[in-house]
Amino acid sequence: MKVVIIRHGVVDYKMSRRCNSEEFDQDVKRYDEAPILPMEYHVPTGDYKSYYVSSLSRTLATARDIFGDKEYISTELLDEVPLSSSIKTNKRLPLAFWKISSRLQWLFNSKRPKEGKKDTVIRANKFIDDLIEKNEDCAVVSRGFFMITLLSEMKKRGFAVEGKNAGFTNGECVIVSMI
Repeated sequence: MKVVIIRHGVVDYKMSRRCNSEEFDQDVKRYDEAPILPMEYHVPTGDYKSYYVSSLSRTLATARDIFGDKEYISTELLDEVPLSSSIKTNKRLPLAFWKISSRLQWLFNSKRPKEGKKDTVIRANKFIDDLIEKNEDCAVVSRGFFMITLLSEMKKRGFAVEGKNAGFTNGECVIVSMI
């Protein structure tokens, strides 16, 4: 079984450089709803039996740009790890603060974010279980931060990963095979 995992295309939205907690949460929502920009993808061709996308529109748009008119399986199991403000404040803080503090809260399974690392790992393993059960070549379009967890869990489950394990640019893909 070969799985091609692709990060979605470039999002047509720029988040505010400085914002308070409410503005950051609104910016995240707008970012999640924004369309993708046209771009060129370099994805290996293959005889894919299934095409999986997250529940957010940008992964479906990316998949259609790459593969055309296919039947896509949308699943929340592939959704990005949600970003949210780490504290409630009216103080306008740098965007980097909000992103880093949100990811740290995720890492330490804090109660403030919608999902902690443990939840993300469970979600990734449910998706891997589905892939193993189907045992067919497929293409997956997901989100960058979630891809790190997904690939880590796939390696633990005996998959071989061709390429890097983190730091994916938009439209970049990784090929994963069952050993």
